[in-house]
Amino acid sequence: MSEPAARRTVIIDETVRVHHLLDREEVLGPLMLAPLLIYLVALVGLPLLFVFIYSFSDATTGSDTFNFVGLETFQKTIADPVFQVALRNTVVFTVIAQAVVIVLATILGFVLSANFRGKWFVRFLILLPWTTPVALSALAWLWMLDSLFSPFNWILGQVHLIDQGTPVAWLGQDSLAVASVVALQAWRTLPLAAVILMAGLTSIPPELNEQAEVDGAGFWRRFFDITMPLLAPIMMVAILFGIVATFTDMAAVYILTRGGPGDATQVLGSWSFYTGIQGGSLAQGAAIGIFMFPVLLGVCILMLRRASRTDAF
Repeated sequence: MSEPAARRTVIIDETVRVHHLLDREEVLGPLMLAPLLIYLVALVGLPLLFVFIYSFSDATTGSDTFNFVGLETFQKTIADPVFQVALRNTVVFTVIAQAVVIVLATILGFVLSANFRGKWFVRFLILLPWTTPVALSALAWLWMLDSLFSPFNWILGQVHLIDQGTPVAWLGQDSLAVASVVALQAWRTLPLAAVILMAGLTSIPPELNEQAEVDGAGFWRRFFDITMPLLAPIMMVAILFGIVATFTDMAAVYILTRGGPGDATQVLGSWSFYTGIQGGSLAQGAAIGIFMFPVLLGVCILMLRRASRTDAF
């Protein structure tokens, strides 16, 4: 056999060997997951590791010194009254927003799973808030809540709920500012929850509801005895996504209220940014951020275990 022919034979054999390796699940699986693992380690794992290290130190942006101080940073953080307000607000905002979301998402799920003309366009409109970047949607809400140019003020004036030309300081009063932030968070996470629940509703065998209807069960009886038990695992997933998105978000508060008026709308994400980046205390900012980790980890484990134990279909 000539040398070129032998070289071609070797190349073909190597190609066949590589294809044979790629056909093996234990080789192809890790190979396909490698880019995702590299991304998670580089952009999530390493920053999280540095946050843990900083939280046990006295690191600041104005000093080159770096000393481990144990739990001293956490003690200062817990004693900070603004942190206590931020922690309470984060939990309250998340609970209220997701309670509103799950009710409205269930209603939208029924609407979107029904057959009507233009359904695809309605689904597109429903998904827009989720596909819009948080900063851009928060800026739109900032304009809509402007005390002078707010369309809400104009609408309320037209229906005579407020006097014409009397501005409402939506972001200047504690209660209205809190309601505005919660409304934005609910509006932002509602589309994904609605689509998830719509998928769950369409996957329920229609024969179950038809048989129950034949037996004389009304809408509410079918809803609580058939739909809700079957929808519960999927609903848990929708709530989990909403909790994580709302609990960790700081853009809505930062753009709308800067945590004000006073600290009425301060949350853990925004206070961690103000303390660690603007205030220069990297250690305390990291410690504030760390408090989000065990809460979210516990919620994820609890809800996923609950969903796995629920009988689905």
